[in-house]
Amino acid sequence: MSGFWENEYVQTAAYFSVVILCLVVFLAIFELVTKYRNWEEIKKGNIAVAMATGGKIFGIVNVFRHSISHHDTLFTMIGWGAYGFFLLLIGYFIFEFFTPKFKIDEEIENDNRAVGFISMMISISLSFVIGANIA
Repeated sequence: MSGFWENEYVQTAAYFSVVILCLVVFLAIFELVTKYRNWEEIKKGNIAVAMATGGKIFGIVNVFRHSISHHDTLFTMIGWGAYGFFLLLIGYFIFEFFTPKFKIDEEIENDNRAVGFISMMISISLSFVIGANIA
């Protein structure tokens, strides 16, 4: 039975499935910490929310990409991926803290595309820094 789990196709399917599940859970957590409802705003055509959410998706998946390439077991990969998500979440709060002249969530909800773009780029950029440090 151990040969089954060592098969490349089985491992790829396992990593893929787990990352999709983690992505859904982590996006739900982001949904809880933002003041707007991501999917409702995207449905209404809010480009700023789409960019910010897309950046979060890319950031989470990029962290998992690095985690998969550096770890042999599924559980270790999940642990590092969750840790990386936690760091992305902290980065989100730091971004909010360093912009005291306006509220990030309000600007994104109001379809301020410049703020949505910066939010997207911060998520993407931080994911590369986090990924580079996954051991």
